Amino acid sequence: MRIRRILAAVIATAALAGLGLTGAATATATAGSVASPGSVTPGECTDGGGTIDRSTPVLPTCRGGMYDGQTVD
Repeated sequence: MRIRRILAAVIATAALAGLGLTGAATATATAGSVASPGSVTPGECTDGGGTIDRSTPVLPTCRGGMYDGQTVD
């Protein structure tokens, strides 16, 4: 009976530790996506080596350079 409690505690601890590692991986992945935003400013587009394409139907798009294909605000 005592062994079952200890075993249950060990399994619960391992499960919680696994959740902690998963959370750290998610935070790292999120931080990586923050460095590459979905839209950039005109200055960021040109500083990154791109040009602003205003012929797109809805929003201008950055063409070329580091932010290629992202919308320009």
